[in-house]
Amino acid sequence: MFISLVSIPQGGTWLTASPEILLEKVTPQASGQDDSCRFRTIALAGTTDYSDDVRWSEKNIREQRYVATYMMETLEHFSADIVEDGPYTTRAANLAHLRSDFTFRLADAHHLGSLLHALHPSPAVCGLPKHDAFNFILRNESVPRRYYSGFQGPLDAGGMTHLYVSLRCMSIHDNRYCLYAGGGLLSDSDEESEWNETEAKLNTMRNVLE
Repeated sequence: MFISLVSIPQGGTWLTASPEILLEKVTPQASGQDDSCRFRTIALAGTTDYSDDVRWSEKNIREQRYVATYMMETLEHFSADIVEDGPYTTRAANLAHLRSDFTFRLADAHHLGSLLHALHPSPAVCGLPKHDAFNFILRNESVPRRYYSGFQGPLDAGGMTHLYVSLRCMSIHDNRYCLYAGGGLLSDSDEESEWNETEAKLNTMRNVLE
């Protein structure tokens, strides 16, 4: 988990707890080889309550595969050296997610802006087709997302890069706390189940407040 507390005059105070890596530079110590231009991203989608014997529904499997396929097709425009690992079950607090890891080498790591623009927003927070879904969200979502579903973290092409998608956020203003989370909708989604999943994502922060 990437856990951060940020306070800036332009945006206020935010607490974020995110399990989703957007872009991370691989350190030589982690791989034992020349990783001067090697990076990692993940496809994280599908959510259920964590247990020792997690069973994934077909809906969750398809949801994660949409994201993983998008990540691979996007990375192929930037690298010919991509390794995919997964999907596998990973834990984030009281929840389980399906995750695939993508490790890839860039010929030039000093132009990460184009890569970030292509990777984000992923189908996990935007939908497909990307541009149509993005415009639909702008027209129809009734609550501004603000920093929710954006990304944050240190960015340095020549040094440390650890960017995470801003999921499970809480904005803090005086004695008011506004929590943000969401779920992925497919054609066969059950509305009540999706709502319950979204509430479950907020339980850790709600429990702290209680």
